[in-house]
Amino acid sequence: MTTLDLTGLATRPSQVWGAVRLVPLVRDEPVNDLRLHPQLYDDAVGLVEVDPRHAYVSYIPHGFVATWTGDGTPAAAYGTQLSADGNSPPRATMSLRFHRRMARRQAKDRLRFLPMHLALEGYLALHFGGPSLAWEEWSQRAIRQGLSPRVEEAYVGAEVRGLADALRVFEIHPNQCGVMVYVADALAAAFAVPHPDDYRALHPTLLQDLYGELIHHYATLMAPVQDFRARIADTHIRSLAHLRTAVAEQERAWGHFHDTTMAGGLLDHAYTWQSVYQMGGFTLSRFLPEFRPKQDSHIGEAITDGRGRIAYLKTFRLSESQVRRGHLLSRLAANDWHIADTAADLGIHEAQLGLRLESAGFGFLLRQDVLDRYRKQKRTRSR
Repeated sequence: MTTLDLTGLATRPSQVWGAVRLVPLVRDEPVNDLRLHPQLYDDAVGLVEVDPRHAYVSYIPHGFVATWTGDGTPAAAYGTQLSADGNSPPRATMSLRFHRRMARRQAKDRLRFLPMHLALEGYLALHFGGPSLAWEEWSQRAIRQGLSPRVEEAYVGAEVRGLADALRVFEIHPNQCGVMVYVADALAAAFAVPHPDDYRALHPTLLQDLYGELIHHYATLMAPVQDFRARIADTHIRSLAHLRTAVAEQERAWGHFHDTTMAGGLLDHAYTWQSVYQMGGFTLSRFLPEFRPKQDSHIGEAITDGRGRIAYLKTFRLSESQVRRGHLLSRLAANDWHIADTAADLGIHEAQLGLRLESAGFGFLLRQDVLDRYRKQKRTRSR
């Protein structure tokens, strides 16, 4: 397990609009031999064939196409491409677009992948096969089908109050290659790309990305956040050089505060990484957190170079209920899906574990008579 390394990306002062805070990320040296551009789809629901026996269904408004060179020479972006079959579906029906795999090679040096869906599919597939051993507590459905179907909810960025205005109003910095999106100062998403031209092309796609339940809730109910303004004492300013030095110190102080405090929930945690595709000298991967309850947890995907530096990054903040589900599944898998051993690992009774599984939406995994027994034991113990 390793942490996220944002070496090469520097933080710039935040911009605030209501409850939304945008923190620009800039690169002194863009990554010239990897480029990203959007491939737009219509409003159809997407059906992705993960493998011959499993499929992934979601709203997929766009994909990313990565282009790279094998010798380190600059790669040119193709520009925005609109994919359409020329046949408009009737308004009264819901169209369906089929995708073959989350990441699919389109040419020798070009890969199409579905942004954020790589990460979400990794979370949905977490111990998807269900019990590894057929202990007597598990239902026949759990043994035969595992966790199928797995369903999670998210909100499109256009539904996050204030985000559209913030993205429209605020300037894009020179050399900006990414942004940290906060809502009520809770980190909603981190987004980074290889080149400033890529960011300008992909900046609007933040409205089409997916955001968690917590973020939508905060954007709707929370008051405007405080804008952090620099304060420079004029007592020691004697020249423009002194002023430049003072400004640079304020920028460094803000960057340190942001990276160690505001973004600590993302950058301080270790993640389990899974390589998805090798792209010349770059690797497309997705990562999962340790699923610690009551702590910030983010899933995401990244493209890293040969030295492990981030060229592309996109993250999604999990809600507390999603963290609990991931935590329960991880502990069950670590204990070979044995109820008694897992309950002891968590420091609770078997009945409590069974009711936690039911509360998390996994009650169907247990036999009905076992679940009824757990409920009865809970009522007896609470009297």
